Amino acid sequence: MGPAAVTLSAIGGIPIVEPGDDIAALLIAGLNHNGITLQDNDVLVVAQKIISKAEGRFVDLRAVEPSPQARDYADRAGKDPRVVELILAESTEVLRCVPGVIIVAHRLGHVAANAGIDQSNVQKADGKEPVLLLPVDPDDSASRLKQALDRHFGVRVAVIINDSVGRAWRLGTVGMALGVAGLPALVDKVNQPDLFGRKLESTQIGFADELAAAASLVMGQADEGQPAVLLRGVIWDQTSSSSRALLRPVNADLFR
Repeated sequence: MGPAAVTLSAIGGIPIVEPGDDIAALLIAGLNHNGITLQDNDVLVVAQKIISKAEGRFVDLRAVEPSPQARDYADRAGKDPRVVELILAESTEVLRCVPGVIIVAHRLGHVAANAGIDQSNVQKADGKEPVLLLPVDPDDSASRLKQALDRHFGVRVAVIINDSVGRAWRLGTVGMALGVAGLPALVDKVNQPDLFGRKLESTQIGFADELAAAASLVMGQADEGQPAVLLRGVIWDQTSSSSRALLRPVNADLFR
């Protein structure tokens, strides 16, 4: 049986994040500001961007020297060759290169446009040309954040680091669980009965992705400035796993 209700609440009062900031401390301050005390099985969904900023994942394009390979892809995609150099460095394979976008297998294992490298909501200063990379290890980032929140509130919560992603055959971006700690990223329903007693043969639920997408409705993806969302009422009964549980094996990937 699923939950009777799930509530989603933006955690207001979180300032612009700078390199070296303590995200757990900022979240705790935001929760206190909003009069919220965490409970067991609460889920905190946090925007990838503030994790990357706190972890100093900025690169100044002025310091990037593109390789001949990067220049070739840049010509084909119509992109800044310095950005393409970073895309290649963050990837294990280029899957598609068309005007405006380079689709790659990211070093974290998922398929992404432009390796998730972003210039939106990245503040420029002192003549720098900053771009922001994904966290080095989002699952570890989520785990460390969970541990800090658990200790402070004396509870057991779950943390999802959320990023926006496009999908094959569908327009528009949705939230995706880039990092997961404290809940099952993938819920396996194989061999469980449906309404009429028939055993399910292939049903697996991208549980963490569904929660990330729900949080994105509250979080926004433009100038909303709401990088953290609390989900309360979520129920699960399977073992916790990392975001890697959501990765489709290459030999089963029908879109490559």
